[in-house]
Amino acid sequence: MVTQGATVTHDSHQPDLILRDRARLWHPYAPASPDLPLWEVEAADGVRLRLRGEDGTRHEVIDAMSSWWSVIHGYRHPVLDAAAKAQLEKFSHVMFGGLTHAPAVELAERLVAMAPAAAGRPGLERVFLADSGSVAVEVALKLAVQFQTATGHPRRQRFLSLRGGYHGDTFAAMGICDPVDGMHSAFPGLLAGNVFASRPPAAASATTEAVQGWAAEVAELAAAHAAELAAIVVEPVLQGAGGMHAYPAECLTVLREVADRHGLLLIFDEIATGFGRTGQLFAADHAGVVPDIMCAGKALTGGYLTLAAMLCTAEVAAAVSGGQAGALLHGPTFMGNPLACAVAIASLGIIETGSWRADVGRIGTGLASGLASALELGAVRDVRTIGAVGVIELHDAVDVTAVTAAAIRRGVWVRPFRNLVYTMPPYISTATDIAEITAGMIAAVAEVHEAHFERVPARTGSAS
Repeated sequence: MVTQGATVTHDSHQPDLILRDRARLWHPYAPASPDLPLWEVEAADGVRLRLRGEDGTRHEVIDAMSSWWSVIHGYRHPVLDAAAKAQLEKFSHVMFGGLTHAPAVELAERLVAMAPAAAGRPGLERVFLADSGSVAVEVALKLAVQFQTATGHPRRQRFLSLRGGYHGDTFAAMGICDPVDGMHSAFPGLLAGNVFASRPPAAASATTEAVQGWAAEVAELAAAHAAELAAIVVEPVLQGAGGMHAYPAECLTVLREVADRHGLLLIFDEIATGFGRTGQLFAADHAGVVPDIMCAGKALTGGYLTLAAMLCTAEVAAAVSGGQAGALLHGPTFMGNPLACAVAIASLGIIETGSWRADVGRIGTGLASGLASALELGAVRDVRTIGAVGVIELHDAVDVTAVTAAAIRRGVWVRPFRNLVYTMPPYISTATDIAEITAGMIAAVAEVHEAHFERVPARTGSAS
């Protein structure tokens, strides 16, 4: 066990991994820079990472991010490890064109069984296994356009999305992300011109009038552009990387009604919200709404391997299969990778035990109580929680490097962005872990940002 803050002299004869990294690698949303702040991961187990800094200092920290929301069962989980080893002893990969295998079939069956359902509404019955979340979104958008063409609406090539949304970094996915805060301006002329409604009102403060006003705007936009829209695309209940914005579940009912009224498909991007993160198995379940197409990923394999899935109704699948193209026009080399599918089956098996529900409830309670005192800091604008998600929102942009380092010194790994310091911890996190996470987040914010603000009286948080 390496204690928090312990300093260890790095062996001088060993090449410095961080320097080697800076000389050759790109990192997410980062420059190719010799000054890029980096920490080396030497080990990972349970909810903890062992990190080594460039100066040789080692820290053991709680991974409050679940490695970007994917490692819900923790690191080195014996069930997932065993599933990976067992599949490796058979075969790790085969092409999916013209071939099939047991892990892909079983995974598809399990996903269909777990998918959102409602009486009188067609369920999600067909599964496309993709490489990543962004690819799953790309496939969903292609499918929607192909569906509209196959059903006699070839002009329907655009999408209605929400401000504040994030759906991935590939081109079609970027085109439905927030048009101002996303990456639209970096690629002028290359992203499709889609239609954007205002983000729904915040869940904690939304009034009936606010929801009704938002619903009227969405209905008006859809009516005005119905002849050119293929689908409505949203992250249900919680917008993730676009701002960790939670909104009322009844907004999903509005979107379902608008889509049905105009013959549009409804696509739910559950890549971040699926598999229990918001307190329901899928965020759609908060409203009892079934989309026509749903994307899942991130936690699908428990963070072990990259894999995502696109699910759709039998009606959508039949229309596209019977259309002029005769097929869904997408096929990744590693589609249905057996190793990833085997681990995903094991991960879903853990979820199917139902323990996640109590875990998420316990974590949510701990986050709400643990983060409440952050509202006493003048630098803090809002505190909110939903399921196993906790957010501290600042008035100004986060000093990412400084807050990250301050949290590490307190035994917590976080990766802030924009003006948000947030956590999505693994479901196996204990009450003590959650207390350490929330205390570390608040202390890091106070150390880095509070000097610029005077303390103000405590405010009421927007926990949802």
